[in-house]
Amino acid sequence: MNSLLKIESLTKSYRLGASEVPVLRGLSLQVGAGEMVVIMGPSGSGKTTLLNCISGIDLPDSGKVTLQQKLVDYQSETERTRLRREQIGMVFQFFNLIPTLTARENVALPFLINGIRSKDSLKRVDDLLAEVGMSQRSDHLPFQLSGGEMQLVSIARALARRPALLLADEPTGNVNPHIGRSIMEILRATAKRENTGLLMVTHSPEHAAWADRICFLKDGQIADELHHEGQRDVLAPIHAKLLALEI
Repeated sequence: MNSLLKIESLTKSYRLGASEVPVLRGLSLQVGAGEMVVIMGPSGSGKTTLLNCISGIDLPDSGKVTLQQKLVDYQSETERTRLRREQIGMVFQFFNLIPTLTARENVALPFLINGIRSKDSLKRVDDLLAEVGMSQRSDHLPFQLSGGEMQLVSIARALARRPALLLADEPTGNVNPHIGRSIMEILRATAKRENTGLLMVTHSPEHAAWADRICFLKDGQIADELHHEGQRDVLAPIHAKLLALEI
């Protein structure tokens, strides 16, 4: 596999009082361009910590992350900011939209932050809103949108600058099943069409079944993997893996 993202021996601990609590314990993982990879695991196993360390929101204690054949310098705040602005798109469980901006303005934000106000960027914003089915709601503020609609806007925003890697943390966790399916369709189609690597955390076997590969995280390490390989019924193998790993 030609790796877009390569993680080698990543570790991360948090201080709790006088103790160090290890969360990631030498985790290694690769994601290819256009590949959709899902991370599953119990609460506290390090799923969100992994995404935060990749994006530079948190700093790993040790290990290496290579994105597009370039080693990420996590010690440089400038590099971490550039990483999130230019190479990584992020979708959160709780949307994180700016409440005083319309849906269209929220999607345009990645361009505005970088001083980009071209016709092409504005067309990209409108095209993305159309793709996620939010054109008719583009002038609405977040409080005027449903949870599912806010998540669709946040996905459009994450895709605005055509990131090489998309990180999604429980993107279907606060939406109804119909919107959840739409979100999975959009994420998978985008990864394949734009050759974007997609790393997604979910607790849902039904949504994990959309992935090319499912990685099971336990005790801060990848405990097992399941490759889709065109299986029609992938839910049974997912449930079997979860049961065997006591996840």
